[in-house]
Formats: sequence, C-alpha cells, structure tokens
Amino acid sequence: MARAPQPSHVQFAVLSCLIGGPASGRDIRKGLAEFGMRQGGPAFYQLMARMEDAKFVAGSYEQKIVKSQIIRERYYRITAAGRGAWNDTRQFYARAGSLVDRETGLAHG
Repeated sequence: MARAPQPSHVQFAVLSCLIGGPASGRDIRKGLAEFGMRQGGPAFYQLMARMEDAKFVAGSYEQKIVKSQIIRERYYRITAAGRGAWNDTRQFYARAGSLVDRETGLAHG
C-alpha cells in the first residue's frame, strides 16, 4: 500500500511555492492565489506557524524601509524535512494518478 502524504494540500502548495527558494509571506500568499487558494492574513500565519512546528519550513524576519517606514517582513525557506515531505507527496499523487488512469482508461494531456 502506498504511504499517504504527510502535508495537507494547502501545505503542499506552500512547499511548492518555496521549492525554488525563500519567499516572503506576501509572495507565498500570491502563489497560493495562483493555485486558487485564498488565505486571509491570520489564517495564513497560523498555517505557517503549524508548518514551522512540523519543521517543513523555517521563518525569519527582514527589516525593510517602505515609504520612509521601517517594516519587518516575514520570509520562509523550505527545510530538508519540508523538501522530503514535498517530494514524497508529489510521488504519492503521481502514483495515485497513474493508478486511476490505469483503472479508468483515462489519459492526461
């Protein structure tokens, strides 16, 4: 039996946003929107805190000056555990898709 993926589909989407390199919370939310997933500020940062607790991502703050104001922006990077979970999940869905294709005679393309 195939091992079930560890991250949720939203967490998998976040990891997909980070697979190419670190990104700000704002940029990750834009990436999620491209997946059709809208996350409000509080819900998004709760999600990211859970992902940090699970060791899928690591976050840090960077100070920036925007219109003469100093702001702190949160940046995230995928961890080795997050990369492993992303890879395992991607392989799981690829296998599941292949199985469904075989069972139903459907082809993607």
